[in-house]
Amino acid sequence: MLAVAEKIIREKQEKEEGGILVVNAPNFKIATAYIVGTAPLMVHRFSKKAELMAKHQAGSRANKGKTDKAPRDFEADYEAARYRDKKAGWDGFNAASIRGAMISACRTAGIKMTQMKLAAFIEADGIDEDGTPLIRIYGEPVMDVRYARNQTGVVDLRARPRFDEWHATLRIRFDADMIAFADLANLLMRAGQQVGIGEGRPDSPKSAGIGYGLFNVMSEAPE
Repeated sequence: MLAVAEKIIREKQEKEEGGILVVNAPNFKIATAYIVGTAPLMVHRFSKKAELMAKHQAGSRANKGKTDKAPRDFEADYEAARYRDKKAGWDGFNAASIRGAMISACRTAGIKMTQMKLAAFIEADGIDEDGTPLIRIYGEPVMDVRYARNQTGVVDLRARPRFDEWHATLRIRFDADMIAFADLANLLMRAGQQVGIGEGRPDSPKSAGIGYGLFNVMSEAPE
């Protein structure tokens, strides 16, 4: 009897002193959400990887012996800016952009962004040829050519795919012990109406955007 009492007292002391760590098993669930664009979605796939690698490999010789530039092929630039599933060929956008938008939207709801980084993840529909996880875009792209500024501040023309009418289906894997389904849905709605995804979104890192990439969350799949 005395041994049992001593054990209880010892366990109580250890718990009070933080000696026992209690960790619950992960409680992940999958939520399906349907998003419909309320503004055009403009996508820009980073397609200069091979060119940059060639320049780095060439080193100081990269700029020697250069002559006049070849004519700009806007159609090729447009195609290179599209995310395409490497198996089925459909257009998509970077799956990480939805998670990034939700994390950014935490600022509008008083939620710690560092916690949200561990609370929800986006299940991809496919994968680009360079390994980028993709969400499928349901809609038809058109070529959008407009002025943009490079990192050096020089004005340039860029050709990118723009989806004027679009929708997508999201599968969100979330920790139900960290965030409730209703709160997750509200955060996604804030991400769609205040943050946006893609080029020209309101939450663009270097500008106020042009209002692109906004969306509504629907309870049923669009027809």
